Amino acid sequence: MSVDVRTAHPPITGPVTGEVPEDTALTLYRIMSTARKFEKRAYDLFLQNLVKGTTHLGIGQEAVAAGVATAMRPDDYSFITYRGHNHLVARGTPLAPLMAELLGRDNGLMHGKGGSMHLIDAERGILGSYAIIGAQLVIANGAAWSAQYRGTGQVTVCFFGDGATNIGAFHEALNFAVIWNLPVVFVCENNLYMEYTRIDSVTAVDNPAADRAPAYGLAPVVIDGNDVDEVHLTARAAIERARAGGGPSLIEAVTYRHGGHSRADPAKYRDPGEVRAWMEKDPLVTYRARLTARGVAPDLLDAVDAEAQSRVDAATEEAKAGAWPELSRLYTNVWSDGGHAWRTAPAAEHGEGLVP
Repeated sequence: MSVDVRTAHPPITGPVTGEVPEDTALTLYRIMSTARKFEKRAYDLFLQNLVKGTTHLGIGQEAVAAGVATAMRPDDYSFITYRGHNHLVARGTPLAPLMAELLGRDNGLMHGKGGSMHLIDAERGILGSYAIIGAQLVIANGAAWSAQYRGTGQVTVCFFGDGATNIGAFHEALNFAVIWNLPVVFVCENNLYMEYTRIDSVTAVDNPAADRAPAYGLAPVVIDGNDVDEVHLTARAAIERARAGGGPSLIEAVTYRHGGHSRADPAKYRDPGEVRAWMEKDPLVTYRARLTARGVAPDLLDAVDAEAQSRVDAATEEAKAGAWPELSRLYTNVWSDGGHAWRTAPAAEHGEGLVP
């Protein structure tokens, strides 16, 4: 008799609440503190004209990245958006090459070719940050299908913003993930604004991701994206279910970015009262208060903050010391032979002009 794995592993139907062990809590705090300090430094460097291109900061959204990453296995896959620094920090990407990539230096993750918006750390399962809205959703399904086919037990977690819920790829991805019972967890980082426009002003439902989930056989799960314990416990339940063959889940984490959409955006379109209210829900401040209420010594948390700042300082100096990429880098990672010259006859017939 066959068993329906989706029935054998019931879906999560709402946020999972509770208290995480103290060692996990300290890890969560450490990740959030490091991510916050990394992005504040990135902002400072941007103002010094050292960050090349634009940058989209996730200050205020650290709990989503930290909570989910700590629920994942090292070999699980992450797909993220162009607002992705927090996620790389949370998965353990070294800070120096990450910072160097923002500065466009040769010692960066992509040797300076990706910048802030296009980051990959395949060694740690981060298979790209995507500037095309919603593009990662369908690609994440492919990674999940690959793991399912190979029987590795790997789970794919795909992050996307609230604006992606009005993109066709969102609906296509959810539909096929359910049809194929893929080991994938979709996490909507709903920070209320799709660039400069409130998501609720252009969306027919209150919860842009969760309220669409039932149409594809998924539970409508909405969580407090600024409560890192709630994020962690809910993500862990969904990931464990996917790993056991129970199929996909969708989690909508409601959060808030402290700044504008990008560093070019002063965010004047937001009501000052709204901003003040969300600042009081700062995930780092509220979690520190929760930990001290649990009996964690403030001196210990101060030490965690100091260590995070020291790591960011060291990463900054290493990144700034990096060389600029050679122009030949432009022709790498484009075609399999490292260059475009093979397309041009007759020189290509003799191997002339190829970039090594």
